[in-house]
Amino acid sequence: MSVTYRDVFTAARETFQREPGAADATFSVESRQTEGLKSAVTVRQFRVDVDEPAALGGDDTAPNPVEYVLAALASCQEITYRLYADQLGIPLKNVAVSLSGDIDLRGFFAVDDDVRPGYNAIEGTVTLDSDADPADLRRLKAAVDRHCPVLDILRQPTPVSLGLELKGGRVEVDTAAA
Repeated sequence: MSVTYRDVFTAARETFQREPGAADATFSVESRQTEGLKSAVTVRQFRVDVDEPAALGGDDTAPNPVEYVLAALASCQEITYRLYADQLGIPLKNVAVSLSGDIDLRGFFAVDDDVRPGYNAIEGTVTLDSDADPADLRRLKAAVDRHCPVLDILRQPTPVSLGLELKGGRVEVDTAAA
C-alpha cells in the first residue's frame, strides 16, 4: 500500500493536535565562502552552491541568495498546493509557479541609505492543472496563502539575531543598533 499525501497530512495534523510539542521543528544550514563570492551551503545531507552573476562580482556558477529566495517561495507554494489539494479533496494534476522580483541594487551597494537592499516586490503566477470548479480553486488558494511557510516568512516580520564571532572568540555587538 502506498502512502498518499492526504494520509501524511492527516496523520501529522492528528499527531500535532494531540502533542503540540511534536510540531516544533528546527531547520539549520551551514555556509562557508569557498572562493570569491562563491559559497558552499550544507543543508542536511545536501550541498547547495551559491554565487553571484558576473555583473555583481561573481563567477555565475550558481544562483545567488535572492534567487534562492524566489526558488524557496515557488517550491513551497507547489508543495503547499499539492498537500492542501489532496487534503481538501480538490483534484490537482499539476502545479507550477513562475516568480520574479525587483531589487534596486543601490541599497545593496550603499548608494542610497533610503533604498532597501532586499526585494521591493515579488510577483508571479501559480498555474494549476485541475478540473476543479473555480470556487474550490479559490478555497484552495486561500488555504495555501494562509499556510505556506515561505510566503509567511516573506510577508511577516521574523525576528533574526545574528551574532558575530571572530575565529577563536566572540565579538560583542549591539544588535539593537543594527
